[in-house]
Amino acid sequence: MGNSLHNKIYLGRRPVMTGKSLMALAVVGAVAGCGLAWLLLRTYK
Repeated sequence: MGNSLHNKIYLGRRPVMTGKSLMALAVVGAVAGCGLAWLLLRTYK
């Protein structure tokens, strides 16, 4: 998944696409970070 996402970002470097892909990447990163933190907190409790 990481490789395809990386390729999509590199291939979609158009002025119209950059805003949307950056926003999507930020959302995905935030969700992944929250999920990871929640899992870690659950594991340590």
